[in-house]
Amino acid sequence: MPRALVALGANLGDVRATLRAAARALQELSDGPFAAASMWGSDPADCPPGSPRFLNSAVSFRTSLGPVPLLDVLQALEARAGRVRGIVNAPRTLDLDLIDYGGLVIRTPRLTLPHPRAVERDFVLAPLAELDPNLRLNTEETVAELLSRVEAHNLDRLGPVFG
Repeated sequence: MPRALVALGANLGDVRATLRAAARALQELSDGPFAAASMWGSDPADCPPGSPRFLNSAVSFRTSLGPVPLLDVLQALEARAGRVRGIVNAPRTLDLDLIDYGGLVIRTPRLTLPHPRAVERDFVLAPLAELDPNLRLNTEETVAELLSRVEAHNLDRLGPVFG
């Protein structure tokens, strides 16, 4: 079964509780080993001025769901958490991004894998590096190597998602 890597982020509402609930929901989808990175605090990237800081994490799990059905589940979880789509990079109650799915390379109007901006974002790379520092997202460099070179957004490791 393929391994899915999902990035979690939020900066509105009870962010810790929302990320925990999302991670638990994804754990229930797991058909094998499940791992959750720590929560990380980060300054907003490319967001409107005055946007609150984000909490971010990532999870890794095996799933029998295909990439598009998994994307459907992620978007349903976002909607259940009150996510309203519209303004790009606006503050949000929950953001779930499918970063990688078994190393597949997919380019469709609805889904691009690996996630096209993951390699540019420290708030995605730090949790991924915690889960698998040697992971390569269709790049020559590992996520740990990429993390050492990307623009910093004042990251703080805040502790476990579950706990």
